[in-house]
Amino acid sequence: MPDFTALKQMQSVVWSAGAFEEVADSIGDMHVALIEALDPQPGERWLDVGCGAGNVAELAAGAGARVTGVDLSPRLIEVARARAQAGGYEIEYRVGDAENLDVEDASFDKVVSSVAMIFAPDHEAAARELARVTRPGGRLAFSAWTPEGTVGEMFRVFASFQPPPPPGAGIPAEWGREEHVRNMLGDAFDLSVERRISRFTDESPEHAWEYFAPRFGPVKMMLDNLEPERREEFESVARKHFESGRQPDGSYLDEREYLLVSGTRR
Repeated sequence: MPDFTALKQMQSVVWSAGAFEEVADSIGDMHVALIEALDPQPGERWLDVGCGAGNVAELAAGAGARVTGVDLSPRLIEVARARAQAGGYEIEYRVGDAENLDVEDASFDKVVSSVAMIFAPDHEAAARELARVTRPGGRLAFSAWTPEGTVGEMFRVFASFQPPPPPGAGIPAEWGREEHVRNMLGDAFDLSVERRISRFTDESPEHAWEYFAPRFGPVKMMLDNLEPERREEFESVARKHFESGRQPDGSYLDEREYLLVSGTRR
């Protein structure tokens, strides 16, 4: 079995860079879609895998669910805890790994992940953990960027400026293929898979890039660490990607396709 320890340590550093909490609202419509798919009820036990700054966890807790949030980034867990305290939410947050969740079997009524557990390099391990922690009859919902969508395209841009992943590491955008989802989870869950669009708007492509680049950890890390010529090339390619969303009035629109996956534990 491949050892992805070093990769996950790097992922922890990457997602702790920047200020993801300041860009998380750009997928707020996705957060709402996940909450609608799972319909939180008072007293239910929820697990948010890859909780980030706590956006989804707070929506579930606000509806009365008892929520635990897990994320690989220590910094984001601290941000989430501070947000919960400020907002009056009783949410348990802990640093943790989607491939090895430190919770008991069948201990959650609802399990959710907003484009987060898709970054775990061992897809089979992540899928096993989602199944293990969801009680029989419990519900799962997660979102995943499709390979064909604009974020899938952006992933390919990033990959051309990064070292190749270690052998055996899964590609996040694979979770955006229905066949892959069913191969990973179909034995454990009765699944529903929908294509959805998350819309992000801004005053201009330039403003969108300049706000996004220093705050989104993977981009910030590349801009900070690439050699000057490669950094300039990366920024040029990335700006062209953003420019493709320019509207006739000069504003920016990105219609980002993703899969909304929901299922009931058998």
